[in-house]
Amino acid sequence: MLSTVTSKGQITIPKEIRSLLNIKANDRVDFVIEGGRAILVPVKTLRDLRGAVTPQEGSSFAGEREAAKRAVARRVREEME
Repeated sequence: MLSTVTSKGQITIPKEIRSLLNIKANDRVDFVIEGGRAILVPVKTLRDLRGAVTPQEGSSFAGEREAAKRAVARRVREEME
């Protein structure tokens, strides 16, 4: 598929490619250079991964967040010692 580069260096990603890579408006993409080629790679954020992991039975978001905060605080204390 061909696309034309504008005077501002912009291109339109063809709809077929956007659909195939699940790229939507305001998504970020990265251009990776390999062997004289530019490869377009969609960039996934944590928001995109939300819900991808099933929580363990009996766990809660608030509990997991508190456990993470305690772990970070413990690590900071250990680094200061």
